[in-house]
Amino acid sequence: MTLRVLAAMSGGVDSAVAAARAAEAGHDVTGVHLALSKNPQSYRTGARGCCTAEDSRDAQRAADVIGIPFYVWDMAEEFDRDVVQDFVSEYAVGRTPNPCLRCNEKIKFEAVLDRAVALGFDAVCTGHHVRKAGGRLRRSVDADKDQSYVLGVLDRGQVAHAMFPLGDCTKDEVRAEAEHRGLAVADKPDSHDICFIADGDTAGFLNTRLGGEPGPIKDESGEVLGTHQGAHTYTVGQRKGLNLGGAAERRYVLSIEPVENTVTVGPREALRVDEITAERPVWSGGDPFAEPTACTVQLRAHGEVYSCTAVQRDGELLIRLDEPAAGVAAGQAAVLYDGDTVLGSGTIAATARSGDPVASG
Repeated sequence: MTLRVLAAMSGGVDSAVAAARAAEAGHDVTGVHLALSKNPQSYRTGARGCCTAEDSRDAQRAADVIGIPFYVWDMAEEFDRDVVQDFVSEYAVGRTPNPCLRCNEKIKFEAVLDRAVALGFDAVCTGHHVRKAGGRLRRSVDADKDQSYVLGVLDRGQVAHAMFPLGDCTKDEVRAEAEHRGLAVADKPDSHDICFIADGDTAGFLNTRLGGEPGPIKDESGEVLGTHQGAHTYTVGQRKGLNLGGAAERRYVLSIEPVENTVTVGPREALRVDEITAERPVWSGGDPFAEPTACTVQLRAHGEVYSCTAVQRDGELLIRLDEPAAGVAAGQAAVLYDGDTVLGSGTIAATARSGDPVASG
């Protein structure tokens, strides 16, 4: 069956090979690059970017080699509103967002997909390393490159209109295929870090947007141990950058109170939690759990997978880990799996240890 396919082309090797595979499969493919900044020079370049002027040119050249039409869509306004501003506002309330996950949810598989469907396309094709089988997402065969976690926020309708040609191969195989196809991006390094923070200084970026008001760093008893330059520049589980010299043991960020502008630190053991509350649950691979159900959960990109029991109640996802996890941060996604198949997800709102009277968030 021939489909009209819109191939999202970032300018990297994965999206180029994905578009080439879709075209080779006989689909009517059109390439599109997303312009996400009104000032592309302000975004990262080379190995550390995914949405620069350089990337746009690489995507254009790849489309020419493949032999498909190519366009650039200006999504800068949507990206700033739904990704950049969301990133800043989440840190402002003491949470730790994942901007790549939000970009997938709000830009690539909402704004772009909505426009694609309105233009008569049947599917959006991307270079994500994930498999799709029976209408459900499954982990990539390349465990090191698996991106099912950052796609766990998609709903069933978005997954139905998505095409992922690379889930059955490794990254090395993708690069070899790109070279065989004559794609100049075959050896282009992967993008890393946050594309809209040009110098990689997240704390500096947040201070520019939110201001850097000093405040106390306290231990669990309330004793002041030091001073920070902005509570929003910290994340739960962080150890480096606390500037608390002379401590007998390592200290980690346990919680962030933006209203009081306070950062609380303590030993690693105090980070361990086994109860998680997640909001805005989305179920792409099954029906919501009306009763406590055994499954597994991943709590950060490329993070450890934990056995757990989960249930949805009153619009929230309640997760009980079989074994405690450390450094679970509000704002990250909790993605549920049945084996290697994505079931659903929610955004972590609060965590607790069994027996604690009040959850922290």
